[in-house]
Amino acid sequence: MTPKTKKIIGNSLFVVLILLLIWPTSRAYFQQGLMKIGLFKPSLEKPKEADLKKVVPTAKAISFKNDKGEIVHMDDLKGKVVFINFWATWCPPCVAEMPSIGTLYEKLKDNKDVVFLIVEIEGEAEKAKAFMQEKKLNLPVYYPNSEIPQDWLGGSIPTTLMINKYGEIAAKHEGLADYSRQEVFDFIIELTKK
Repeated sequence: MTPKTKKIIGNSLFVVLILLLIWPTSRAYFQQGLMKIGLFKPSLEKPKEADLKKVVPTAKAISFKNDKGEIVHMDDLKGKVVFINFWATWCPPCVAEMPSIGTLYEKLKDNKDVVFLIVEIEGEAEKAKAFMQEKKLNLPVYYPNSEIPQDWLGGSIPTTLMINKYGEIAAKHEGLADYSRQEVFDFIIELTKK
C-alpha cells in the first residue's frame, strides 16, 4: 500500500467518524460506549439565564395520556417537580439510560412532591409495555396527548426535562445520561424545597 493510499484511507475514516459524531443518534451511541470505559461523563446542566427567558411556562394545553386512558395536564401538576423523559423503544440511547431512570424513580416514587412522566413519543403502547416488562421496570409510561413544545422536545431523543414547581424548565438534557447519580437525586430534592 502506497503512502498516498494510506493517507486517503485515513482521511476517509476521519471524515466518517466526524459525520457519525455530528449525527445525533450516532453521537449518543458513541457517548454510551465512552461512558462504559469512563471517558465520557454526561452532565445535567441548569439552563443558562438567556435560555430561561426563552422557556415557555407549562400550560393546560400540554397533556399526556397513560395506558388506562387517564390524561395528565401539565397545568394540574404545578406545585410538584416533574421529571419528564421523552424516549422510544427503537432508540438505543433511550434503552440504555432507562435502568438509571428506574433507579431514580424507585428512590422518589413515594415522594408526593415529585411526578415522573416517561413519555414514549411514538404512541406505541404495546411495544412500550413489552419493553418495561422485559427490562423489569416499573415506570409510569405516558404518551403525548397534545403537541409538545419545541423548547421541550427539539427533535432528538432521549430528552429529559425537570420542571420546577412553577411549571418552568429547571434542567434539560438531550442524549444519554445516568440519572441514578446522587447529584440528580439531590437536584430534584432541592427543587421540591423551592
